[in-house]
Amino acid sequence: MKNVLTIAGFDPSGWAGVSADLKTFADLGVDGAGAVTALTAQNKSRVTGVEPVSPKFIRKEITTLLETTRFDAVKIGMLGDSAVAAMLRRLFKKVGFENVVLDPVLRATSGPRLLDAGGLSELKRLLPAVRVVTPNIDEAEALAGIKITGIADMESAARKIHALGAKTVLVTGGHLAGAPVDVLYDSKGFTHFKGVRLKGRPERFHGTGCILSSALAAYLARGQSVKSATKAAQKYLIETIKARK
Repeated sequence: MKNVLTIAGFDPSGWAGVSADLKTFADLGVDGAGAVTALTAQNKSRVTGVEPVSPKFIRKEITTLLETTRFDAVKIGMLGDSAVAAMLRRLFKKVGFENVVLDPVLRATSGPRLLDAGGLSELKRLLPAVRVVTPNIDEAEALAGIKITGIADMESAARKIHALGAKTVLVTGGHLAGAPVDVLYDSKGFTHFKGVRLKGRPERFHGTGCILSSALAAYLARGQSVKSATKAAQKYLIETIKARK
C-alpha cells in the first residue's frame, strides 16, 4: 500500500484539515499519516480560534514518521505562519519528496486569516519543492498579484505562479460565477477541467480545497499522471459534496 503524509491543521468538525485528508486517503486506498500544524476551534460554519504548533515540533512530527515510513506523496495544507513554511522548505531540501501537493491556505472560508503576513512570501519560496499547487481564486490572486475575473485571468495567474517554481499549477474556479472550470498549467500548456455547480448551504462546501488536494496527492502516490490524478480528484470531490447532507 502507498503511504501519503498530510501536513495541515486539525479541524475538529472532521470536514477539513488533517481529519478530512485522512478520510480521503482511506477512501482512496492509501495509508495516511498526519503532522498537525495547528489546533483550531471550529465547526462546519466558522473558525473561533487557532493555536499554532511550533515549527520545531512540526519538524519533529515529520522526522519521527520518516524513521519508519517512506512517503509516496505529501499534501501540505494550513501552515499558520511563515516560520513553518521556511522550516518545511529547508526540510524538503534534505528529504526530497517526489509528489508534493500544496493547498496554499491563506484564510478560512468564514473569514479569519490562517497564515500570517509574512507567510505568503515564504509560500512562494516553497513552490520549487512542489509538484502541484492548488490555489482557489483568492489564493491565486495573492500568489500571482493580479485580479481574476475569468478563465483568461486564471491562465495568466497560473503562468505567473508556475514561474515561481511550481511544476504544475491547478487554479480552481469554484469561486467564479457560472459553470466551474479548473485550469491546469504546466510547461507544456493548459488543460481545462469542467465541473458541475452544486448547490446547498455554505457549510456543505467546507473543506473542499483540502479534499481536492489530498485526493490529488493520493492518486499521484498511486502512480497516476498529474492530469489523470486531477480528473479523478475532481470526480471524488463532487461525489463527496453530493454525499453531504
